[in-house]
Amino acid sequence: MENKNIVISTKDLKKDFENLQVLCGIDVDIYKGDVVCVIGASGSGKSTFLRCLNLLEKPTSGSILFDGEDLTQAKVDLNLHRQKMGMVFQQFNLFPHLTILQNLTLAPMMLKKIPRAQAEEKAMALLARVGLDDRAASYPNQLSGGQKQRVAIVRALCMEPEVMLFDEPTSALDPEMVGEVLDVMKELAEDGMTMVVVTHEMGFAREVADRILFIDQGIILEEGSPEEFFGNPKMPRTKDFLSKVL
Repeated sequence: MENKNIVISTKDLKKDFENLQVLCGIDVDIYKGDVVCVIGASGSGKSTFLRCLNLLEKPTSGSILFDGEDLTQAKVDLNLHRQKMGMVFQQFNLFPHLTILQNLTLAPMMLKKIPRAQAEEKAMALLARVGLDDRAASYPNQLSGGQKQRVAIVRALCMEPEVMLFDEPTSALDPEMVGEVLDVMKELAEDGMTMVVVTHEMGFAREVADRILFIDQGIILEEGSPEEFFGNPKMPRTKDFLSKVL
């Protein structure tokens, strides 16, 4: 692939928490339209890696190039870059005192100075896409977990990001609600959204990912297509992990 298609590139990315080295040098290129699923055991550094990509965690060393600009440099306008990187967390982080529509239009109006009518029109169209346009006037506590997570995805999409980062978006959900969230993510992937997804959902990773990154003890131990990774894992540690989760 040519360089112009690289959206995010990390070089020797390291992160320490006091004496604990969580990321031990991550090198990866993420291309436009890529769906990259990041998997590994709890505590392996997956979520830390994801949170470093938009500097919610500040790396100890290394570089993160996003659209060709190194986000770790002091002069970078981080808020501008974060607008281009949507983030969906395990917890939905919706404002409980605002309606769903108000939750969705707040950031576009404040940060991008989009007029209210335009922001609301965009939000309603996206809500309709995830089957929740009838809940625009509801408050978060009136929605199920799966509905809240779909709203959280829409909230990120309202900023028209170039990349979507998902940090175990289904792990806080009841099992019967997982599918409705994964379905929205599959549609995004089909539409060509660049996505980095930390997930325990192996079926989703196998079906939707272009590439799997297996992080173990702070390094990318193995990466490859879903066919290679699930069908013919190379490292003993990968085989051991997959034997426990599949």
